[in-house]
Amino acid sequence: MLNLHFPVITFMNRKQTDIFFKFLFRSVSLFSVLALGAILFFVFFQGVLPFLKPTAADIRLVPQNINELTVNGVVYEDHSGFIFLPKDTESISISFSLSGDDDWDWDWDDDEDWDWGWDDDEDWEEVYEEMSSEAVLADADDQWLDDMPEEAVLVLTIDHREKDPEKKIIFISNNGEASYPEAYVHTVSWPGMTFGSDKSIHIILPEPPYNPIRFLTGMTWQPNRDKLFGIFPMIAGTIIASLGAILLGVPIAIFCAIFMAEFLRPNIAAFVRGGIELLAGIPSVVYGFFGLMVIVPVVKDVFNIPAGTTLLSAILVLALMILPTVITIAETSLRAVPLSLREASLSLGASKMQTAWRVVLPHAQSGVIAGIILGISRAVGETMAVILVAGNSPHLTLNPLASVRTLTATIAMEMGYASGRHSEILFSIGVVLFIIILILNSLILAFRRRMEGP
Repeated sequence: MLNLHFPVITFMNRKQTDIFFKFLFRSVSLFSVLALGAILFFVFFQGVLPFLKPTAADIRLVPQNINELTVNGVVYEDHSGFIFLPKDTESISISFSLSGDDDWDWDWDDDEDWDWGWDDDEDWEEVYEEMSSEAVLADADDQWLDDMPEEAVLVLTIDHREKDPEKKIIFISNNGEASYPEAYVHTVSWPGMTFGSDKSIHIILPEPPYNPIRFLTGMTWQPNRDKLFGIFPMIAGTIIASLGAILLGVPIAIFCAIFMAEFLRPNIAAFVRGGIELLAGIPSVVYGFFGLMVIVPVVKDVFNIPAGTTLLSAILVLALMILPTVITIAETSLRAVPLSLREASLSLGASKMQTAWRVVLPHAQSGVIAGIILGISRAVGETMAVILVAGNSPHLTLNPLASVRTLTATIAMEMGYASGRHSEILFSIGVVLFIIILILNSLILAFRRRMEGP
């Protein structure tokens, strides 16, 4: 008999030991619930932020290579970081000198600035004769005028009623070069006299709260330049890939579980069971690598397409991944059905297959459905394997030979460099993924209750 001895029991009686472990288990359970609740709260809080508040409370200006500038009458010297203006500002006037310290860094008292390498009078005479010509003097005057310090003037208005971010800023006076690198960010630059000395001002407008309907039903995913976060193609890709894997993998898994529990000899079934449990513990990236090296080339050759990274490849890999989980749980539930039910069915003249299908499987349906739920959760939440074999194209398609992208792949691929609104939207995708899994599991549980009857 297994005898467990805890050191705490040596100085406490049985009642005190029960109280201690009751307190310990309650504390651990409470801590676990609080930790899980904190994680869910954090994810949901970050996920709803982009739909409730703008990205910033002010208009921000970012000067580069500018030591001193005047913005709406306020002088900023050696300013680093943001220059904040009220978000309802309608007009911005910016001015500064285009001549920087690097361009006009001349020390009249430094002999090195006057040392041009003329060591004797002959050099001076040759240079004087060469520089005394009218052409040289004229070029020197023109060059001097060109190099004279100039002032950059930038005057613009902001139309807060305009919905198109590219048209929100109207330049009234501008002697620089304006560009539109991304939505809500305008850049005006002035060329410098030397490489790397270009002066620029970035005007960053606050992004308004994003429309949740546009988020769920939008067809375009361009988070960087246009700030478009439509995830409907990724939702469709996730659901289609998961349902395809379920329709393909679950029937195979149930038939395998019935075969192992009802038709295989116990010693052979134990050996096969160990191999399947080993497959259930293999990391998903290994399945993805197998799919990339085996399934993707087969799909490419069989269907004669340019690339095998398609929706079909993702379905096959996901179906392969959920097999061990569903088989293991379903087979355990089938073996737990009492032997008396099998004997009663066989005594009434039913065949072994009829007994397994009509008696054993209905009595084990709770465990089988639990295995199916776990399989669905793994298929919907799978990341690395899908990234390797699906192609990751964020476009809506029903073609199984086209490239798709799932919600989890989007989070994994872009979280490393996302910032601001983009990062918050990725948390929103996590919330959508959680809701999809919850809905699918609820539908399966409702189907089970309907099968069980009143």
